[in-house]
Amino acid sequence: MSYSAHPSAIVDDGAEIGEGSRVWHFVHVCGGARIGKGVSLGQNVFIGNHVVIGDGCKIQNNVSVYDNVTLEEGVFCGPSMVFTNVYNPRALIVRKDQYRDTRVKRGATLGANCTIVCGTTVGAYAFIGAGAVINRDVPDFALMVGVPARQVGWMSAFGEQMNLPLTGNANYICPHTGDLYVLRNGAVSRKTHSK
Repeated sequence: MSYSAHPSAIVDDGAEIGEGSRVWHFVHVCGGARIGKGVSLGQNVFIGNHVVIGDGCKIQNNVSVYDNVTLEEGVFCGPSMVFTNVYNPRALIVRKDQYRDTRVKRGATLGANCTIVCGTTVGAYAFIGAGAVINRDVPDFALMVGVPARQVGWMSAFGEQMNLPLTGNANYICPHTGDLYVLRNGAVSRKTHSK
């Protein structure tokens, strides 16, 4: 076994877990899950069958990653945050054929107790504040807070708020990495600084 798992964890036959990943207390990984290298699954995490988790993701305690959720490389899921996969669930009506796909792109942070409503895409390096409710797509590098969430700024890949307006044209250079961030037409792109 190329990953470590606590004795209380349940990893169903067929689950793929990458090298160096850590599976902590009372985790359940279903047989169809595909989990990358160097992933941390905190205490009491559930991973569904139709789930893909990229390399280097950190999923904190009490998070359930349900079917049809894809996390790209380096996503952080804060404690007790929530994914959904059916938009209008009812206990007495079976809607397993109505799961909506949710994608969280590379490097995004999902704060503690936030909710990601199914069918949405969270952009690369976006930052979702604690307790926020995401019910629409989130742009790359966006800082989102509130219920329902609204954009209040932009975050760098380093994880600090950038001094950029929400709209218009502007540039920002990260003091930690030297990366150049360019705001044009309501979208931010990054040009990495090579030393």
